[in-house]
Parts: sequence; structure tokens; C-alpha cells
Amino acid sequence: MIRLVTRRKLDKYQYSQEAGNVIERGNELYTSIKGKWGELFFKNSNPLVLELACGKGEYTTGLAQKFPNVNFIGIDIKGDRLARGSKIAGDLGLSNVAFLRSSIKYLDEFFQEDDISAIWLIHPDPHVRERDEKKRLTHPTYLKQYERYLEAGGEFHLKTDSQDLYEYSMKVLSESNLAVTVQTRNLYESDAFGAHYGISTHYERVFVSRGFSIHYINALNNKSASH
Repeated sequence: MIRLVTRRKLDKYQYSQEAGNVIERGNELYTSIKGKWGELFFKNSNPLVLELACGKGEYTTGLAQKFPNVNFIGIDIKGDRLARGSKIAGDLGLSNVAFLRSSIKYLDEFFQEDDISAIWLIHPDPHVRERDEKKRLTHPTYLKQYERYLEAGGEFHLKTDSQDLYEYSMKVLSESNLAVTVQTRNLYESDAFGAHYGISTHYERVFVSRGFSIHYINALNNKSASH
């Protein structure tokens, strides 16, 4: 089966290739940025926050507006999605935003231990079938990566409309060094509501309007400081 790429998608791919805030294969920083985000891209030593599977970068750009003294990186494999976030960041004049086009499996090519102060994972694919467990972005294999790149005391945030993913994540987190400090099955009706800073994705707003609950977890990296 041949998949046709629309002109709109092609335009977005070209945009992301040419944008100054997108790092992807072919960009000179792609192979040299590891451990040097502040030095080579942001030109400062502010904390780094990572949004995994960021899609159109709604959280990356939303958080960047609220925290101008923090650097935000959104990672996704889809170039057309990153182009949307890149344009929003450019239109808003956000110099504290970068987008990285890569699979999350390759975080080790771009980050060193303790590089990141917080990780956000917003409505990832829950992969509810048991045979797809290893694809879940809260699978223990991924959690070990997050523990490595998060600094001691760094925060891991998960928002999901999937009860299955929420329950699975609570289970595997209890067996990791990421200690759950906040958990709720209904973020919008809980005391933790402010924890998401009022930022929501398009699909999240659709879920909520249809009566779905948003589950939320905050966990702290319990590893000892390496410095």
C-alpha cells in the first residue's frame, strides 16, 4: 500500500527543516547537542524541561510562556506536527523553546545524566493491548531512561484520559525510583488542578467536553544526586 503525502504535509516538513528552533537529522546540532543544550542552542544555563511525544507542542509552548527563565524542549518523530509547534513558538517570539525530531528511544543521543529538571508526558497512546505493553511510554524500560536523564528530585508528570494507562503507570512507578507524590483520577475536580498550569491540548478539551476524566500523576526522581 502506497501512502500519499499531502502538499500540506510536505510544506510542514519543509518548514520544520528550515526552522531555527527545530533540530532534526541533517541539522548541524543533531549530532553535537548532547549535554550542550544551554551552550549551543539556548545560550544560557537555565533548567531544561522535556515534553515527550509533544505533537503540536501545545504544552511545550504553553509552559514556555509561563516560565520564561526555563528552557523547554518538545520531542516527537512527526515532522509535520513539530512544524505546527515551531511556528507557534516563532509567532510568540519564544526563545526558550526547541523542538527535537527523534524517537524517544534515542534520548541517549541527545541528553546526559541529570540534564533535565522535569519531564511532561501528555496523553500518550495508551497501547492498551497486552502485546503492546513495551510500547507504552511508562513501561519500565522508558522509566529507567527518565530516571537517568532527570536530575535528583526532578519531576515526572503524566496526564492521560486512559484509565488503563493510569493504573498501569501507577503500578510500574511503584517499582521504580520515581516516587509518586500526587495522583488523581479526575484532575479537573481535584486539589491538584493547578498542577497543570491551566494548559490543555485540543484533544483534552474535547475529552473533557464529552465527560471524560483526566488522570494525572506527579512523581519525583528519588535517585541520589550525582554531584
